[in-house]
Amino acid sequence: MPAASRLISPRSARVAAARRLEKRSARSKERRFLAEGPQAVREAATHRDPTGEDAPVLVELFATVEAAERYADVVAEARAGGARVHLADEAVIADISTTVTPQGLVGVCRFLDSPLETVLAARPRLVAVLAHVRDPGNAGTVLRCADAAGADAVVLTDASVDVYNPKAVRASVGSVFHLPFAVGVPVEQAVRGLREAGVRVLAADGGGRHDLDTELDRGTMGSPTAWVFGNEAWGLPEETRALADAVVRVPIHGKAESLNLATAAAVCLYASARAQRAPGGCRSVTGD
Repeated sequence: MPAASRLISPRSARVAAARRLEKRSARSKERRFLAEGPQAVREAATHRDPTGEDAPVLVELFATVEAAERYADVVAEARAGGARVHLADEAVIADISTTVTPQGLVGVCRFLDSPLETVLAARPRLVAVLAHVRDPGNAGTVLRCADAAGADAVVLTDASVDVYNPKAVRASVGSVFHLPFAVGVPVEQAVRGLREAGVRVLAADGGGRHDLDTELDRGTMGSPTAWVFGNEAWGLPEETRALADAVVRVPIHGKAESLNLATAAAVCLYASARAQRAPGGCRSVTGD
């Protein structure tokens, strides 16, 4: 059995505090969220506060004895990073966890978001803007796609879901710890700030006048770009489309009626990433 093997009581105030983080109001008040499973906890344990204070992101870890033994390296990283580790029985983990089959590790983490101004000050080349995304699974998956495509940042507007929702964190598969993001930004402010930072703003919409393939063929995709993604069911409202420099559709070459949000986001982000890495594509917004 690992060191400090006394199991935490189910009635502990720390257990109750962790359980409350399933609710958005408690997360916002405490500026804490839950990360579950070995992958997310490992990422949290090695991540540092993005505000520059160099504080550990993972502040507490609840683990069953079995999980602490199976993932001893993750627990060791958590302790080394300054997290307080609590051993718990399976009932406690099930009480804190939001998954049907918990993996025995649940971490309490500090919020990771940065102000929009900080995100833009880094002169991003590729940004995903979630303007009206309401499903937490989709939000987390788009965050993962942005990470995989090498995006520099993600912006979630005030009309989008809470990125710290446990389902969104799980769907990101650790990517929530990998790239900067801003939350709660009015879409008009986001677009204005991106333009002032020298970023072209494209709205992804199935009814767009511009075709992604045509834009690629014309060589217009190599500049710093922000893609604006909308609601899973009804896309982007007209007032949001009107803010963009262009409204671009992903061409449907087969008989499919449409693409889901995450698939469309992956196609758009990878198209920009490929264009930016091609000869003549941008390497930075300053032209370095």
